[in-house]
Amino acid sequence: MYWYTAVAALVPLDHLGRYLHWHWLLISVANLAVIAIMVVTFLAALLLPFPGRRRRKENQ
Repeated sequence: MYWYTAVAALVPLDHLGRYLHWHWLLISVANLAVIAIMVVTFLAALLLPFPGRRRRKENQ
């Protein structure tokens, strides 16, 4: 048994997805989760310091 069959069993794919409807906006919950993860990743890339930045300051 492969590992991905166990993971795939956790998500039922035999029904329609869930959608959020708010005025003019209609989006699936899966797409909203992907967008939220992308925004968090983008903000983390902006706010977290680069790994080598501290070493470069010490050498100068």
